[in-house]
Amino acid sequence: MALNPILLVEDNPDDEALTLRALAKNKIQNEVVVAHDGAEALARLFDGGTALRPAVVLLDLKLPKVDGIEVLRRIRMAPATELTPVVVLTSSKEEQDLVMSYQLGANSYIRKPVDFLQFTEAVRQLGLYWLILNEAPPR
Repeated sequence: MALNPILLVEDNPDDEALTLRALAKNKIQNEVVVAHDGAEALARLFDGGTALRPAVVLLDLKLPKVDGIEVLRRIRMAPATELTPVVVLTSSKEEQDLVMSYQLGANSYIRKPVDFLQFTEAVRQLGLYWLILNEAPPR
């Protein structure tokens, strides 16, 4: 049985590499599809016959073209993606981002640890919970 992919929405190349490395280190088997801005993420999710149905979306908030808050809003508005788990994974320390993310239906909000070991552990726990323990709704 093929595993649904992870959609990583991240514009910072260093954070992208760190996330991919942490996922690999923790032996996460799901394919990771990377979108480098909000417009690309939306295209991946809503592009007709090739629309991605991820197991989880790891969403940065500070993105070019379309910010993460708007991406989250559109994910929750569309029947095809409204139940998709979305984990906001951001370096934002702004309280308004935290509150708005939850108001728009984020399943979790995680501030990126700066330290690689802490970040690897956070990704391990994310993978364990969202990809193994969590029971997703039927598609």
